Amino acid sequence: MVRLGRRLLIEGVGTGWIVFIGCGSVVLNAGSILQGRSVLDVSLAFGLALMTVTYAFGRYSGGHFNPAVTVGFTVAQRFPVRDMVPYIAAQILGAVAGAALLAYVASGRPGFDLSASEFGANGYGEHSPGDYRLRSALVLELMMSFVFVTVCLMMARRKISRSVAPLVSSACMMLIYFVTIPVTNASINPARSTGPALFVGDWALDQLWLFWAAPMVGGVLAGMLYQRFWGLRTDRSGVFTPERGEAV
Repeated sequence: MVRLGRRLLIEGVGTGWIVFIGCGSVVLNAGSILQGRSVLDVSLAFGLALMTVTYAFGRYSGGHFNPAVTVGFTVAQRFPVRDMVPYIAAQILGAVAGAALLAYVASGRPGFDLSASEFGANGYGEHSPGDYRLRSALVLELMMSFVFVTVCLMMARRKISRSVAPLVSSACMMLIYFVTIPVTNASINPARSTGPALFVGDWALDQLWLFWAAPMVGGVLAGMLYQRFWGLRTDRSGVFTPERGEAV
């Protein structure tokens, strides 16, 4: 079993990579002739960032990189409760580090305004890319988080090839982001939302609660559904047996 400290480092670095690449596809192109980006560009950036880090390091830490996924695996009894809080803390620290690096790079462009760029932060109402209200943002974030965590749980089963699972999970994220970017700028990941929000401040922090509440509830529901239909696996001694997506 890989030591907890090493797994936490992987989770932090992986989450930071996702934030830097995904949000960077928005922020670093803001002043170019591309006029920011298209929804497809950003969806691909987040999905490919998840894919690369999962293929590279997922077998060591479980490849969560998302507090909602960690909570979902814990509720499904596919991940030890004692490691849940350290994993989430590492993911948040990694996301903040990724956002800090992005802010530093972006500040090298003349005229860059952190608050004006919105820095890839998530929002609803007047801060929604499409001016969608709270109710739309809440329902979509909860539903899509539920779907994403469910897919991650299903792909972590032993019958699924290790070479296929990261590809399917990442493709699922791309599809989800393609739909949710116009509504909330796409979260599905509380750590991903927290990093940029801390730098934007003001309204981003005021609305951050939604991008914790909805994904975490979605993760809990996915874990409960998985546990209901597939149940806890134990060996003959009654000891929990880790699989992909869990601490290994």
